[in-house]
Amino acid sequence: MSLFDWFADRRKGQYVANVKQEPDEGDGLWSKCPECGQVVYLKDLKLNASVCANCGHHHRIDSAERIALIADPDSFQVLNADLAPVDPLGFKDRRAYADRLRESQASTGLRDGVVTGLCRVEGIPMGLAAMDFRFMGGSMGSVVGEKITRLIEESTARKLPLLIVCASGGARMQEGMLSLMQMAKISGALERHREAELLYMPLLTHPTTGGVTASFAMLGDLILAEPKALIGFAGRRVIEQTLREKLPDNFQTAEYLQEHGFVDTIVPRTQLRSTLANLLRLHGCKPMELTSA
Repeated sequence: MSLFDWFADRRKGQYVANVKQEPDEGDGLWSKCPECGQVVYLKDLKLNASVCANCGHHHRIDSAERIALIADPDSFQVLNADLAPVDPLGFKDRRAYADRLRESQASTGLRDGVVTGLCRVEGIPMGLAAMDFRFMGGSMGSVVGEKITRLIEESTARKLPLLIVCASGGARMQEGMLSLMQMAKISGALERHREAELLYMPLLTHPTTGGVTASFAMLGDLILAEPKALIGFAGRRVIEQTLREKLPDNFQTAEYLQEHGFVDTIVPRTQLRSTLANLLRLHGCKPMELTSA
């Protein structure tokens, strides 16, 4: 047995993230809510922003649905859509990284795990990034970091407020240090945005973990979150083993973080656009035309 195989065998199954999986809806007309067990008509679920009308559970949605909920109709202008990831390390664990990329690109129709652009919210222009958990767990690689950084720089140059919708398992291990340095790069761009006295709001959705939480997810002027979203850095099991004590049942939820001062407000998805517009107006942002990027 090689040294690599020995480490792989030792790690197998030890640190599995406790993220509740959404059921496969298939091609049917109905879906069962994973929270309350209610059978929901899919058309009604979509009309309610993929929020269960019975219990309020927020089903996971993709980046396109997220943008449609936030941006005014036909106002979103995509930026840097041509950027695509490469495999700088030739990384391979049980499968080659290049194969994982091709599979995610085929299943999602995206080049990488974030969509960035400019939009308007009730007429107010804003920079917007929406991470997509379907693409390798929303992991942050060099292209995700570059697209977010370019969006921040574009927003700074245009004097625009900024919203980043976070949904990520953290830094992408297959890119090694190139992935980790995105934390510092994005944070530096956000500091220049802050020095220009511009508003930045991250929206933490289920799940937001790892290096994303440790960087731009927690650097906002106002930190927003969706109800019951899992938000943390390390996994619950790892923390309990380190501290040798039992953690509260609601540990690492949006409600727990708000109670302890890490989240400013929890916004139900159905109220998101109106809430964002009110916050933008309170910070002096005004409706105006958005010129092409």
